[in-house]
Amino acid sequence: MNKTLQNDQNIGDSINVEISVALGCADLRINQLLKLGRGAVVELDRGVNDYVDIYANEVLIGHGEVVVTNEDTIGISVTDIVKKNG
Repeated sequence: MNKTLQNDQNIGDSINVEISVALGCADLRINQLLKLGRGAVVELDRGVNDYVDIYANEVLIGHGEVVVTNEDTIGISVTDIVKKNG
């Protein structure tokens, strides 16, 4: 089904992009993973003050810092945008 934009719409208004943020990584064996329970802590490969990776549709687009918003939710402050090579 083809959709046509209305005169007052921008093309970006109709395109969804999934944004995800990676805090870090950890390698676990299956038996370690199966033993995890409520309250378990998995140590990541980054420190508290290290940047996080920001992805758009699973493509790395930048880095940022974790912040707490005025509504006491978690947000990301973008610190830099990854430039595409080539």
